[in-house]
Amino acid sequence: MESVGGSGSQPPSQNVEHDMGAEAVEKDTSQQPLPPSVPKKRKEVETRSPVWDHFEKIKNKDNIVVSAVCIYCKKSYKSESKRHGTSTLRNHIMTCLKNPHSKDTRQSLLTFSPAPSSGLTESEGAAGVLGTWVFDQELIRRALCEMIIVDELPFRFVEGQGFRKFILVCCPMFKIPSRWTVSRDILKIYSDERVNLKNFFKTSCQRVSITTDTWTSVQRINYMCITAHFIDHEWKLQKKIISFVPISSHKGEYIAKALESCLLEWGLKSIFSVTVDNASSNDTAIGFLKKKMLSRGSTAVRCKYLHMRCIAHILNLVVQDGLKESDDSVKKVRDSVRYMRSSPARLQKFRELADLIGVEAKNSLVLDVPTRWNSTYLMLHTALLYQKVFEVYEDYDPSFKSDLGGNVPNFLDWEVVEGLVKFLKSFYEMTVRISGSLYVTSNTFFSEVSDLSCILTGLVGAESDSVKAMGMNMRTKFDKYWGDPNKMNFLIFYGNIMDPRDKIEYMPYQFNQLYGDENGKSLFEKVMKDLKELYVDYVTSFPVQSDPVPVEQSVPPTVLSDPVSVGRPQSLLKSQLKKQRLESGELGRKKTELEVYLS
Repeated sequence: MESVGGSGSQPPSQNVEHDMGAEAVEKDTSQQPLPPSVPKKRKEVETRSPVWDHFEKIKNKDNIVVSAVCIYCKKSYKSESKRHGTSTLRNHIMTCLKNPHSKDTRQSLLTFSPAPSSGLTESEGAAGVLGTWVFDQELIRRALCEMIIVDELPFRFVEGQGFRKFILVCCPMFKIPSRWTVSRDILKIYSDERVNLKNFFKTSCQRVSITTDTWTSVQRINYMCITAHFIDHEWKLQKKIISFVPISSHKGEYIAKALESCLLEWGLKSIFSVTVDNASSNDTAIGFLKKKMLSRGSTAVRCKYLHMRCIAHILNLVVQDGLKESDDSVKKVRDSVRYMRSSPARLQKFRELADLIGVEAKNSLVLDVPTRWNSTYLMLHTALLYQKVFEVYEDYDPSFKSDLGGNVPNFLDWEVVEGLVKFLKSFYEMTVRISGSLYVTSNTFFSEVSDLSCILTGLVGAESDSVKAMGMNMRTKFDKYWGDPNKMNFLIFYGNIMDPRDKIEYMPYQFNQLYGDENGKSLFEKVMKDLKELYVDYVTSFPVQSDPVPVEQSVPPTVLSDPVSVGRPQSLLKSQLKKQRLESGELGRKKTELEVYLS
């Protein structure tokens, strides 16, 4: 046992020596200087908070951020990463008065807003007006939708790379919506505008005029469009499309039902007139609509003026009949223009030849639509400017005459075209005047009809047989619609009377020129009688607005102390005249507003 214990353990003296040696080593180690400790370098992490886009970092000598300075108002905040957070900086961004990107900023930015000057649109001649601007996501989004509506842009326009880059430069805070969001926003704008227009028709609008037309698309689908014309609070003419729907047929009963459904949907009861073209189906539709309006309480006097035939359409029919006499010359010019426009090489050669000859016209050749005479006028007017070029082009291109089968316009054809252009110019300008949609044109209709009658009378009495035949055809079509005044809507005459430049001064002479002395006189008396009837109908409906205006009572002449006064003889004469009128009872009768206006 002892041998085993002695062999398995060390003597005590040896253990003591070992412990003392260890202590000596530890003492020697503690007495030696330790090497300096090197701190481990921490990897710099880039700041990820968006608040640093609005602050400038201030660092100490050890490159540690100790404070932040606002780049707008230069206010400083402590911002050590281990002792301070970014909440204070974020709160300052939202309340900084000089931060232009804050939605809730209390101080707006000054800006120059475009204000259109009188008679000009915003795109031309706009003058700067000092205003304020505040970033508003919803307002900019609505303006974007309105731009897409007005400019007829596709919805995917907002997803284009160029538009996104443009917004990033102009307004980085604006979040661009997707095309699906834009489509929903546009539908919401439509619903809001529809409700506003309905309220306006119900509360603020008295009379509305309707224009409607139907057509067939290339898919053989019949469509009908209804436009409302009215005067707004600022006395400006407005037009709004209130219906665009497919219809089963172009028959009058289907047109009438679609028109009635539209008026019921919008709550329109006070319809002033319905302007349609001269199709017989429209006569049936207007007759049906008259019965419906009478059943709703509208007066028979006003319903008498419901049907208005489109004057521009009648003028188009009149000129179309006149062009039938010159179809050969017009066809030759049309074929020549089509030949030039069918090949870019020919058109380039044609332009080079025009420069060589010295033609100063800069207009491009245009091809007409045969069913639209105004486009035919523009084609002939432009081709006439290049008459010399067409005559010389045959020598430079032998295939010109052969491809057209020898039907190249000659000297006589150009003479006919020149006379036709002069003839059509007055009709073209007349069409432009009566087709205006941004201003009232009804006051000029009767004057234009009278002028057209004078022009046709001159054509019928012309010496040239072709011009005379042309005038006869046009006169026949003119008499079909305007030859019988009983078939005309008398609103044409009333609009001319309400024009303060004309009133009834020239109307009797115009009637005599149109329908002869005897018929003209009776027609003028009938127009005045019906006008007074319509006025009485309005007085009954609006008695407060149409009180009779009393004529000024006779004032006794002022007795002046100076017997040689210049005004005394005039006062005496006026007093004598008023005394005679008072004795005859002329001054005792009160005049209506209509009589005062016409006098």
